[in-house]
Order: sequence, then C-alpha cells, then structure tokens
Amino acid sequence: MPAYRAVLFDFFNTLTCPANRGRRHTLVADQLGCTTGQLLDVLDQSFYLRASGVLGDAEATLRWVCERIGIEPADSRIEAALTARLEAVGADTRLRPEAVPTLRALRRLGVATAVVSDCTHELPVLLARLPVAPLLDTGIFSVQLGRCKPDPMMYLTACERLGVLPADCLYVGDGGSRELTGAVAAGLDAVRLAAPDLGDHLVFDPDSDFTGPALTSLREVIGLVEPALAGSGRTVARVRLTGRGRRRPALRTH
Repeated sequence: MPAYRAVLFDFFNTLTCPANRGRRHTLVADQLGCTTGQLLDVLDQSFYLRASGVLGDAEATLRWVCERIGIEPADSRIEAALTARLEAVGADTRLRPEAVPTLRALRRLGVATAVVSDCTHELPVLLARLPVAPLLDTGIFSVQLGRCKPDPMMYLTACERLGVLPADCLYVGDGGSRELTGAVAAGLDAVRLAAPDLGDHLVFDPDSDFTGPALTSLREVIGLVEPALAGSGRTVARVRLTGRGRRRPALRTH
C-alpha cells in the first residue's frame, strides 16, 4: 500500500512557478481609471478579505476594490476590467514542468489528489483550463468555502471529499498562509516545497514557524508515497515513525 492515500497540494508557488504580478495588471488599472500602484496596494492589503469570498462575486469584489481606491468606473469599464483581470492572473499562472508528471504518477499509484488554495474568483475558472485539472480529484478554494488557510476546514473538507482520514494525507506547499503548520494542526503530515526558484515571489503570511521536512522538487513527492518495491531490495518510500506513530518524511529540514 502507498504510504499515503492522498496528497493535497497548494496551488500558487507549488503546482505553479513562482507567482508574481506581471505587466497585464496595468491593463486592469487602465480600464478602472486608476494607477497600477493604487490597484496593487489595495489588492495586497485586502487579499484575505477578498479570498474569503465575503465581498460577493467577482464583480462585487472589484467594485469594493474601486471604492477603496476612491473611484467609480462605469459598468462597461468594470466589465472590461473583470476580463482583463482574469487574463492577467492567467498570464501570471505557469505550471511547474513537473506538475503534470507528478500528478500522473500519483494517479498510477492509486493516490488521490486535491488542490487546496487561498484564492480569489479567478482561480476556479482558470484551473479548469489547465492540464492539471483532469488529474485532480477535487479542489478546495477559499473564495468558495468562505475560509482561508490555516483554517482546519480547508484541509478537512478536502479529506472529506476524498474519503480519507487526515492521518492518511500528505500536504505539500511553499508555506504561504501558514499552510504547513495549519495542515499539521489539522492532523495531516506536511512538507515544504523549497524549490530553488522560490524566494522573491508573491506570498502572504509566510509559515516561518514550520521546521519540518522540505523538498526541492515536486517529483520528490513520489518517493514519499510509493510503496517499497517487493523483492527489489530498494526502499522507495522514505518514511520514519515519530513518537506518536505518525509518518513523517525522512528528508532535510528547511
């Protein structure tokens, strides 16, 4: 049997290359009639409020952003800005080259997968268009659930949908939103993706308290869940037991 029955992945900076806002966000600001700096300042300050979904749908959320900036664009400009924002977030979203192969390998092993992401309204739309979509068994989006990591419901809802216990799940993320300590508190094992390209990337509320194991590539996840190859003399699943009997990947700490 695999060492884990399911693997939950963060999306931005984990399944994707480092997330940073590109030049297309200037087009959103142009449509709204404000500067890019004004727009990005409000977006940065309000991420968790917007990601929690409490402001309403995408249009209502954008109108709230405009109010915070102090502008009142015409309906036609709001509509154009919504399209521009979806395109801008899509342009910023680049899957890691190893994302699809890793998810395919987990599927071959019979391991369930899910994405668990703090996000605004754009991600559920964009994810459906990406090649990872058919390889994921479910998606937990904060903007739909009304909770953000490290709230335990983000993880437990994924476990419930997959039909697995938290103790049988591995969580993989770069550490934004204190997601790693949140996963452990919810009863999951967790590993940090500390890929070489991560560092100067967009991240909110980093998980500085997590001292657990780390990976440098998504491909290393396979070695944590694949069962030992019978009769080969080679152990693929590198796991050890803690004093509580929980499985922990025997990797370097970050």
